[in-house]
Amino acid sequence: MTIAYWSVLAVIFMPFVFAGLAKSQGRFDNARPREWLAGLTGWRQRAHWAQLNTFEAFPPFAAAVLIAHQVGGAQGWIDALAVAFVLLRLGYGAAYIGDRPTLRSLLWTGAFACVVGLFFVAALTTA
Repeated sequence: MTIAYWSVLAVIFMPFVFAGLAKSQGRFDNARPREWLAGLTGWRQRAHWAQLNTFEAFPPFAAAVLIAHQVGGAQGWIDALAVAFVLLRLGYGAAYIGDRPTLRSLLWTGAFACVVGLFFVAALTTA
């Protein structure tokens, strides 16, 4: 497996880290989880929002990695962009939880640029 494929696996687990932080209060209601999560405030609420956004960011990232591999893109670039995505998304989650909206947006943009970059790696291979 390539580093990029391992990165996809890492991103699969990332939302659960943020979910664990959101639920760390200790009084999680598993009978009504959505209702309970809707009542969160502060950093736990932001951890939940980071979880939701990470679930949303996963499909385009995974697709970009798979497509770049499928067309035989430059493996060094694929791996570098995938690792950068993981690191930027971890920073994004930390910035979200830490209530740093400008930094969060910059990190989100950087991670999105990695996804676009993976598609460019694929496009340059097939050009």
